[in-house]
Amino acid sequence: MQRARIKLSSNNIDKMNEIISSIKDIVEKTKVKISGPIPLPTKKLKITTRKSPDGEGKASFDNFEMRVHKRLIDLGVDERSLRMIMRVHIPENVNISIELLD
Repeated sequence: MQRARIKLSSNNIDKMNEIISSIKDIVEKTKVKISGPIPLPTKKLKITTRKSPDGEGKASFDNFEMRVHKRLIDLGVDERSLRMIMRVHIPENVNISIELLD
């Protein structure tokens, strides 16, 4: 039986959880086998910049951080469920890739 592997990544965890819950709803309706969502390690991107633009004055710094959350979902796939999943609205800050496996 064919499987589909769905990889999700986003810096907004709430939007990603909405998409995951809509995928779970579709899976319950079509009665397809699912494993996941499996949380993958969160990537933390950190930048430290100096507050004063000209280099004079007190040496104070700003720290900025962006977290990239990732999830992995495996589905046993039939054509109907895959079409329904492809129709799910995806916000622009969420990346999704669907890969078919044997």
